[in-house]
Amino acid sequence: MPPSPLHSPVRHTAAVLAPVAAVAAAHIAPAATWLPVVRRRFPRLAGVGHPAHVALTFDDGPDPESTPRFLDTLEELGVRATFFVLGDGVVRHPSVARETVRRGHELAVHGWSHDRPWRPAPADEARALLRAAGAVRELTGLLPRWYRPPYGILTSGRWAAARRAGLRPVLWTAWGRDWTAGATPASVRSAVAAGLRGGGTVLLHDTDRMSAPDCWRAALGALPDIVDGCREAGLSVGPLADHGLPPARAGRSATHRPGCRTG
Repeated sequence: MPPSPLHSPVRHTAAVLAPVAAVAAAHIAPAATWLPVVRRRFPRLAGVGHPAHVALTFDDGPDPESTPRFLDTLEELGVRATFFVLGDGVVRHPSVARETVRRGHELAVHGWSHDRPWRPAPADEARALLRAAGAVRELTGLLPRWYRPPYGILTSGRWAAARRAGLRPVLWTAWGRDWTAGATPASVRSAVAAGLRGGGTVLLHDTDRMSAPDCWRAALGALPDIVDGCREAGLSVGPLADHGLPPARAGRSATHRPGCRTG
């Protein structure tokens, strides 16, 4: 005779695992900011700022091959942005990071390296964030304001580490899905447009360090249309520093020209 539904091993296992799953979800749920319900509950974490402004952000750099091309295009468009950099990349490519700042863009922290979502341990994470923030400070003379965890997975340990480092976690409301081999300028534009509203934060990548080879070209090709689309909608485009989000600490952000226009 098969086990009764009440005593089914499957049901028993599900009952045991449900609390575990709930705890795990509680650790990472805020990262799912593409879900409208999450954006409503955690608007600042999602990057929802001034309704007449769009924050333009890039992850995973600096990259000596691709980042300068984004800097050139942004300069042509008259737009500044926030670059979430990896600390080990800043150390390896200081001239690229320095040029990013020289052109008026803002540096923020993406971590020391692009670690797996569940590693390292909280104490190691705190040390890594402090190390990455220190690398940015050494380069710019200013402490960074913002933190975005790799893969957008913000565990409670990462949240605590960011706060200890004086960084405010900021994720995104719209992304270009520009990390795949099949990404094109058209697909990136479409993906961003699907989630973009006034007050939103756009996530793109200025490198293929953690993505398909050369996929950054799709984001680069989409940039002019993304910026033009925002402007046609009456929205200004710029860095998180101009987005109306309160930083974790008072003071200036890690950018060279705080008075530069945003679009």
